[in-house]
Amino acid sequence: MTELACEAHLQLQHLPNYLDRITDRLHSFNADISQGEDRIDFRFDFGAASFDMTPGSLVMRANSGDADGLARIKDLLATAVQVYAKEEQPQIVWSGDLADETQLAQFREMTVVSATWLTPHMRRIRLAGERLERFGKYGNMHIRMLFPTEKIPEPQWPTLGRNGLAVWPSEDHRPTPRAYTIRAFSVEEGWMDVDFVTHEGDSVGSKWALESTAGDKVGIMGPVGRPLRQADWYVMGADETGLPALARMLETLPPTTTGVAFVEVADERERQDIGNRTRIELNWIYRNGVAAGADERLANSVLSVAWPDGQTRFGWFAAEAMAAKRVRDRWRSELGLGRDQTLAAAYWRRGISGLMAG
Repeated sequence: MTELACEAHLQLQHLPNYLDRITDRLHSFNADISQGEDRIDFRFDFGAASFDMTPGSLVMRANSGDADGLARIKDLLATAVQVYAKEEQPQIVWSGDLADETQLAQFREMTVVSATWLTPHMRRIRLAGERLERFGKYGNMHIRMLFPTEKIPEPQWPTLGRNGLAVWPSEDHRPTPRAYTIRAFSVEEGWMDVDFVTHEGDSVGSKWALESTAGDKVGIMGPVGRPLRQADWYVMGADETGLPALARMLETLPPTTTGVAFVEVADERERQDIGNRTRIELNWIYRNGVAAGADERLANSVLSVAWPDGQTRFGWFAAEAMAAKRVRDRWRSELGLGRDQTLAAAYWRRGISGLMAG
């Protein structure tokens, strides 16, 4: 197998100020890291990368045995630098293998196959597409869906830029992106299921799910988000928006996995059947009239769980932003747990759409 390789040369005057944050971010994507005085090596399951540093400059190199892996590493490196070196406005231009490629490796156009009601407010959309094997790699469960809207019913899809990231069309042709969970999928049969929380209001994703019919087109990009760390024991918490991800974890983690999970939903009608194959204890919390995002029992329940000693552990939480911040702060500040042991994500914020599941 021919090894593919590329590199990018950057001028970064303040790299030492944020290098640790870049490294920490890449480590959270399951990278093994070895660090010297002026070089850092990253080893992923799908390839490798390195940083060679001199005062004021950084050379990033990436290599992989296949095009998909190379695109993934370029994306991870470029995103990390763009996030933490934002004030320096880094100009990333890759040279080497596939440098002139314009097709975005993480993009697929999908077609609606069917729509099914799971509960009064949870609707499952089955999408069909080609070459979905990428979405079974990298340990990620989420995708960014690119929706058409009434204003832009036939959007243009993004392409690949020389920086290894997506190049978006102009505002009058751009789809509306929102992040969702792949609930289940089959590479062999070419489909994936995505569950949507439906509700009143102007949520792009909810409106699309309610109105979509067989044959409709939608774009997806991914996988996105941090991969789930493997552990012996988990504590989990989710409201409706995080339920598809939590349910998928319970159905795919090893049967020997132990722990406790809490799911908050509106009432008993929103409870779903989950094929929990683990030894994680699943508990349901019903709001029964309390507004979504106003019930503190989910966060209270997760934070009341004592973390065991003598085994690998992981905390996972996905819900409203204030609840996620409360859980994250407690895990990080009081328990001293880092990103390698916790993930507390804001999937939505009261009064605002467009975070995770919108």
